[in-house]
Amino acid sequence: MSAPEVIVIGAGPAGLAAAAELGRRRIPCSVLEQADSVAASWRGRYDRLRLNTCRWTSRLSHSAYPAHTGLFPSRDQIVSYLEDYAQRHALDVRVRTRVERIDRHDERWKLQTSAGPYAARQVIVATGHDHTPHIPAWPGRDRYTGRLLHAAAYRNADAFRGARVAVVGAGSSGLEIAYDLTEGGAERVWVCADPANIMPRQSGGLPGDLPAIALLRLPSSIADAQARLVRRLTIGDLSSYGLTPPAEGVFTRLHREGKAPAIVDKDIIQAIRDGRIEITPGLESFGHASLVLTGGTQITTDIVIAATGYTPGLEPLAGHLGVLNQRGLPRLHGGKAAAPGLRFIGYLPRPGQISHMSREARRAAKAIKNEAPGRTCLPPWR
Repeated sequence: MSAPEVIVIGAGPAGLAAAAELGRRRIPCSVLEQADSVAASWRGRYDRLRLNTCRWTSRLSHSAYPAHTGLFPSRDQIVSYLEDYAQRHALDVRVRTRVERIDRHDERWKLQTSAGPYAARQVIVATGHDHTPHIPAWPGRDRYTGRLLHAAAYRNADAFRGARVAVVGAGSSGLEIAYDLTEGGAERVWVCADPANIMPRQSGGLPGDLPAIALLRLPSSIADAQARLVRRLTIGDLSSYGLTPPAEGVFTRLHREGKAPAIVDKDIIQAIRDGRIEITPGLESFGHASLVLTGGTQITTDIVIAATGYTPGLEPLAGHLGVLNQRGLPRLHGGKAAAPGLRFIGYLPRPGQISHMSREARRAAKAIKNEAPGRTCLPPWR
């Protein structure tokens, strides 16, 4: 097999889309994936998971979902879709190959991997915005005698029947896991929540991401006002239940720090109103068998699930290259070169995220084609 001109790191939606777009331009490409299959991060998510965005805005170029797919595809439907995408585009995906570091050498990129060194003139990093589970260093965490796990390790409620469980974080995953626990027989379920923006997954039969994509083009102040109106009409005021919105609006926060709102179904809202999901102030510290909340209240728990998000995990890979900002995200991404021949895609949270990744992949492939038309690559460092 001839050596690839471009190496793509990561076999999720962004990486597969990049490889397919390069293939359409007849640019040799290989995808390096640390897991043993494509779509590995999706396979590991909880059983109940569905996309927060609809199938119309969550597809890669030239690839529709099967006709039987639900409006909001499930975890398993996403995995199947990405598997089929890689097969139909005949992508060269090299699994069980973890990329540990990228360095510039003699006008090409040298990659240190678990399978040995590689090199290519161009590299696209597509390992994902939500890559490495993050659990804050809460005071007293080490002395807690209950079980502490990240939401990434949660699959279903079977192991939590009869337990008192606190979910820390009122994002999409946190609220959905809390609802899953109430349905699955947990004795008591709390959500430790700082102020959070919440939006409906669907309103009046219309997927919520469709108007969100349109509002994204407006000034944040106008878009925030529209989002507040939608929330008031569809969800209502949950302040008396402990769930208050932050002062900063949905789109202002999205633009400023890349933080998306929690997307929820009406069943979750009803469970909060019914008291089956109890909303508490945020977590301050741990006791031996309890949590100390903001304001000093304590609750006694058996298990804590940290729905506290992820970090990109790019520092070991590229932190020494000067291409990351203080939050560990690429300074330039979305198709633009962060350094000569080095690009990052899939690091900008947006409504209709998968389709947005596909557009980024197309821009990156077009730029690579324009930079080096007809150029062949150097062989890998073997």
